[in-house]
Amino acid sequence: MKIELQVTDPMLLRTFLAEQAISKKSLSAIKRNGALLVNGIRQTVRANVVPGDVVTVVLPAETPSASLVPSEGPLEILYEDDALCIVNKPAGVSTMPSQLHPHDSLVERVLAHFREQRTAGIPHIVTRLDRQTSGVVIFAKHQLIHHWMTGIIDKVYLCAATGRLPARGRIDLPIRRKSESIIERITAPDGKPALTSYLTLLRSEHSVALVRLHTGRTHQIRVHFKAIGHPLLGDTLYGTDQSTGRQALHAFQVTFSHPVTARLITIQAPVPHDLRFVIPI
Repeated sequence: MKIELQVTDPMLLRTFLAEQAISKKSLSAIKRNGALLVNGIRQTVRANVVPGDVVTVVLPAETPSASLVPSEGPLEILYEDDALCIVNKPAGVSTMPSQLHPHDSLVERVLAHFREQRTAGIPHIVTRLDRQTSGVVIFAKHQLIHHWMTGIIDKVYLCAATGRLPARGRIDLPIRRKSESIIERITAPDGKPALTSYLTLLRSEHSVALVRLHTGRTHQIRVHFKAIGHPLLGDTLYGTDQSTGRQALHAFQVTFSHPVTARLITIQAPVPHDLRFVIPI
């Protein structure tokens, strides 16, 4: 994989690469198994670059984990380029393998897609969803791209919650793992900071809300909505409602600045059929 970067100020190539958030570890790997070019000519990090120069970073090839088994399961691609692959995850598919569900994970389906397309790169999970949550999942095609994506994504979900939510709200409650469980989370003063905001779109026997995550704790939306007395429909871990076959939660939209081109990108995943009767958006 190659990345082209435009120089705007005179400096050492080493300094320029550091300003692009290329870590010393990544730079060492690039020098060992990749290449650095300035205007098409190989250079060392001690070279000087000037405005107008084009720096090409040839990223080293990566090998996927031996535990990943490419899966030919169905894959809905919402967006793809040389750096990213963004897909619409169905409910009932794990983002990554687990002890209970060791194969046919989403990452293994993406790996099979990469091999079929002869894509240079391996899938690195940027955003992940619970097995029974549907919607947008982002994969980077190299570790460096994954690093560049950290913390720059605006995530918006759609959910259906029990009861009648206020018109809007902010839930600022720390979250930690429940002591006697390896899965369940709770709100607690000694937990990690967690902030969720929401806008209620519909209210009838239940409420439909547009939810924005400001932090990324495990089960954050599910735990926060339980904490305010409105657990999600179908969420039997944090509530009692069984009107849907799974928690009524869908990762609807992501917005971010592309890590290579800096172009603002917004990707949406339509509400799946199994939730349209409770989230009629």
